[in-house]
Amino acid sequence: MEVPPSTEQNKQGVPLTGVNGKFAVDASLREKLCLLDDGRLLISKSHIFDPTVNAFIGRLKRLKVPHHILQVDMRVIANMYEEAQPMRLSTSFSEMQDMAKGLFRKATRLRASDIHIRVDSWHKTQIYFRIQNDLEFIEEHPYETGDKLCTAIYQSMADIGDSTFEPLSRQDARISDRTKLPEGIDGIRIATSPKTGGFIFVMRLLYNDTTEAQDLRSLGFSGEQSDNIELMKQCPTGIIVIGGPTGSGKSTTLQRVLSTIIREEAGKKHVITVEDPPEYPILGAIQTPVTNAQTEEERSRAFQAAIKSAMRLDPDVIMIGEIRDTPSARLAVQAAMTGHQVWTTVHANNALAILDRLIDLGVAVELLADSSIITGLICQRLLKVLCPDCKVPINTVLDRYSPADLQRIMSVAELEKVHVIGSGCENCRNTGIVGRTVVAETVVPDDKLLFLIRQRDKPAALTYWRNELRGLTMKDHALVKIIQGSVDPFQVEMVVGRLTKSDDSLHHFA
Repeated sequence: MEVPPSTEQNKQGVPLTGVNGKFAVDASLREKLCLLDDGRLLISKSHIFDPTVNAFIGRLKRLKVPHHILQVDMRVIANMYEEAQPMRLSTSFSEMQDMAKGLFRKATRLRASDIHIRVDSWHKTQIYFRIQNDLEFIEEHPYETGDKLCTAIYQSMADIGDSTFEPLSRQDARISDRTKLPEGIDGIRIATSPKTGGFIFVMRLLYNDTTEAQDLRSLGFSGEQSDNIELMKQCPTGIIVIGGPTGSGKSTTLQRVLSTIIREEAGKKHVITVEDPPEYPILGAIQTPVTNAQTEEERSRAFQAAIKSAMRLDPDVIMIGEIRDTPSARLAVQAAMTGHQVWTTVHANNALAILDRLIDLGVAVELLADSSIITGLICQRLLKVLCPDCKVPINTVLDRYSPADLQRIMSVAELEKVHVIGSGCENCRNTGIVGRTVVAETVVPDDKLLFLIRQRDKPAALTYWRNELRGLTMKDHALVKIIQGSVDPFQVEMVVGRLTKSDDSLHHFA
């Protein structure tokens, strides 16, 4: 390869591979190469075939970053970093950090759960907030702004994750430095992914609600459901599994339950969590992060190692953030069988389906039929709470709905008790919604229920749970809230399914 003239080698530029640069690399690689803002890629003559150098070149090619290679002495590379004009880079990052902090403050003020940044290459950047489970468009910027903003957030604000943001890769990270976060936020979880023509950068805001009421009723659980969870807490061993889709409040419920256990036991219980990464701080718990892994295989191995380690640390209670694969499912059940109380989560559509999910993940059916091992099943979702100031009695807006819709609602509730979303007011920021509330199923299984599950007789198990154990399905729970006038029945159907009256649907609250 031809070595270009020394004047081109020595011409000053801004290193993009410097600390906090757009393509920041570690110190050892900075000794071997330097990518400049004008496209020059200075590479040490003695490292031109170095595997780490070639990997970096490959990365630039994948990202379609224009560059041309210059072979130089290592001294030239060192001088380029030393003599670089740091203000251009630091000012850019500083401005983007200020923009990010402004976004965080605005999202917190609006009680958004997520921030979505959608970047379309060479076109535009659109920012959305997820508020009360709906995406709301917030603002638009040029492509370059989104690219710089996401790079600054990932490389200069995140403290758990890869050192460099790569738009064409799937990456995870977390911001936990309180000085970079608004009041009321414990952390921000970051997930990125390439998409056609650009990338998406999603941030989940982790609110600090530990000062709020600890009673599960404040989340929306009924009194009987709260009592069931109390029974689960009192079992010294066994596994309690919380099911539900992403964004259904499982982590909040876990935090509330574990915080209550620690407070009520006055520090006499040793509580250890295994999380990837820890979401909410749990005062008094030992929270252990799973090291950020590059692949699912690495993550699985790291998670297994973390669970095994937790079992050796003399815990009374183990919380496993989420069961995703066969090894973690089997280890969670093993921990419950060896004298520990275990709390964890899975993705499942209803409480009894949690057992099906565990079977799918390779847990032996015989183990799931033992009520000393399976001590609790919880499944939940979140419903929007109607604004009390502008919600509308359905009787006053009957013309909005078809006869079939009204007939369906009348089959489960008296219309005079039903309210629907209003047009909005100052109290609800013109959304008609003031928050979200849990609808749930809680199961404290006995041997007969688990026997029916083992026999794969799901209809009989459901009937036994509802009639003999007085179980409340999510639809039943939602119906209670409809009759109370706190949720819109048509929004309920979008979350828990079509409302239909069964012969015993009202036996819990008639």
